[in-house]
Amino acid sequence: MGREEGQGFDKLSPNGERLNAIGLSVYMLARGQASALGASAMGVFKNLFTWWDGATLGTALFSWKNGRKVGSDEAGNTYFEARKGGRRWVMYAGSNDISRVPPDWYAWLTRQIDGLPDDALPPARRFHKAAIANLTGTPAAYRPTGALEKGGRRQAASGDYQAWTPD
Repeated sequence: MGREEGQGFDKLSPNGERLNAIGLSVYMLARGQASALGASAMGVFKNLFTWWDGATLGTALFSWKNGRKVGSDEAGNTYFEARKGGRRWVMYAGSNDISRVPPDWYAWLTRQIDGLPDDALPPARRFHKAAIANLTGTPAAYRPTGALEKGGRRQAASGDYQAWTPD
């Protein structure tokens, strides 16, 4: 039983490819035309099954039942410790990416320090910069001269380069 032409497709991408509901959501998020919370084709059931943009319902229930909230950071991430066994975990505010955890909380998560970061670490020095998330794959990522995203043009090679040719 074949699918009818166009059935289940909502829109065409700029390349002319047909997008299903999930593809449309991803396309809209990438273009900044929708928020991560409202763009999902799964709507209300999003947090039941998806883990890449925040905690699932199962993680939230596990944290409520077995965990103790110990703190949160300036990015809105919430940190938990198990009531039994001392396991530690984070519930991200937004996409699940360890580079979004500040260094002080990372030290706590990986047991490099025993106490909470505010108590166990000295205050930050004036010359310390704020931690930033890994920007790879985003429009804000570093693009060297000659990268296709910057037009693909690079400086001409200097005069000291000689191409190898077989004799």
